[in-house]
Amino acid sequence: MSNKAAERVLEALLFTSSEPLSIKDLEKNLPENVDVESVIGTLQKQYETRGVNLKRVGNSIVLRTAKDLDHLFFAKKVTKRNISRAAKETLAIIAYHQPVTKLEIEEIRGVSVGSGTIDLLMDLEWIKFGRRKPSPGRPLTFQTTDKFLDYFDLSSTKDLPGVKELKDLGLSVKKLNRD
Repeated sequence: MSNKAAERVLEALLFTSSEPLSIKDLEKNLPENVDVESVIGTLQKQYETRGVNLKRVGNSIVLRTAKDLDHLFFAKKVTKRNISRAAKETLAIIAYHQPVTKLEIEEIRGVSVGSGTIDLLMDLEWIKFGRRKPSPGRPLTFQTTDKFLDYFDLSSTKDLPGVKELKDLGLSVKKLNRD
């Protein structure tokens, strides 16, 4: 299959999907000799100046409205999530310290984490269970999901603001595991 044909197939798959598609799923729809990453790179360049852009969300790809045109449409974020301060703090700790156990979250926050907080973040599909820690009791860890990245318009957790950026916004930063 030529690169042009592969571009057409990927474009059609992405155009018809409302959810990000994993690289693995995209690869399944193309012959093995096609370099999917190269085709994605080509499509990203083609879409840079258009009304929609090809965006990487974790290990997935999705077509999204160009940032500068978001104001013209009812964006997905119109369905704003009202979550508690405890849930926001817990989510931030998981995002910056993942994979992290419930006990580690509680140590950082200084208070216990209710199961309702974890349940809410799981229901929103912003966090998921990670691997078990190789420590006594082998506790489960939590980590963020691609839905978290997509909702907050991040390509990866490396795009989260660093300590300097957070301080510049006037936020106090304690025990942050970055920068």
